[in-house]
Amino acid sequence: MQPFVYETAPARVVFGRGTSQNLRRELEALNFGRALVLSTPDQKEQSLRIAQGLGSQLAGSFHAAAMHTPVEVTLQALEVLKDVQADCIVAIGGGSTIGLGKALALRTDLPQIVVPTTYAGSEMTPILGETENGLKTTQRNPKVQPRVVLYDVDLTVTLPVQASVTSGMNAIAHAAEALYARDGNPVISLMAEEAIRALAHALPRIVATPDDIEARSDALYGAWLCGTCLGSAGMALHHKLCHTLGGSFDLPHAPTHTVILPYALAYNSDAARPAMAAIARALGMADAAMGMRALSMRLGAPTSLRELGMAEADLDRAADLATQNAYWNPRPIEHGPIRNLLGRAWAGTPV
Repeated sequence: MQPFVYETAPARVVFGRGTSQNLRRELEALNFGRALVLSTPDQKEQSLRIAQGLGSQLAGSFHAAAMHTPVEVTLQALEVLKDVQADCIVAIGGGSTIGLGKALALRTDLPQIVVPTTYAGSEMTPILGETENGLKTTQRNPKVQPRVVLYDVDLTVTLPVQASVTSGMNAIAHAAEALYARDGNPVISLMAEEAIRALAHALPRIVATPDDIEARSDALYGAWLCGTCLGSAGMALHHKLCHTLGGSFDLPHAPTHTVILPYALAYNSDAARPAMAAIARALGMADAAMGMRALSMRLGAPTSLRELGMAEADLDRAADLATQNAYWNPRPIEHGPIRNLLGRAWAGTPV
């Protein structure tokens, strides 16, 4: 067996139905008294409904969280946080809201409680991605790791099917890359394969019956595992491509992950055979990349960058950016092959 290092970040996870109703109790257990509640504009009503239970512990709210965590939005939220004299942050929503909470925690050292409403998985990581001047950068910092995560299955039942699909595929990407990460380990590999299996089996059931509680529970369980994998192991080509496409071309986060994943797996297939075998097993397919694309098509997910609004003329610049300051990857990241990958992903060519 290869030598490895396994390091976990301390966090309290509460999983079940109706767990968001325990928000006030969790704040009291940590001796927090003034919470700033965050959400996107679309989730304002839901977040305030959940926050009603805080009573006097609700110091204020901010409902302008945005995709890819723009620094200018973080600075606006920081002013609100200071004005209300909050002593903790409560993020209610998906990756955009969780990212904003992390960005505030980085700048203030305030603790966070997260109530996820999608399958993003970022609530389980010490990773923050921020966008400024058209470039998205990421960092690992223990300061941004949430203290408590309340997984409430009931909150995911109303997540639209298309958002459920792309959010779930985004989560699967975290687990897939953990299987061939440079700092992977046997524990994370077990979790990653189980995470992919759980989501790959839950998402078709959600498409067929969106209010299937068992399917929603399995998907949220898979998302938790995927996020844990991302928090413990590094990122590689897939995430670099998605960060480039999202931060520099403003493509939607989860759909971009959904489109790119099969192509990134195909790129790395010969250089990471054990990982590909594990992914294929989890999918119940013979080939990881083709199986992932088949799953996307079965779910009715987007399968090309063209569908997401990317211009073909931007592919050369995307390849340039993706090969600059590249993340570690099992196969060397070279401009020509990456440009070819992006061209195929743009057109939606079979892997």
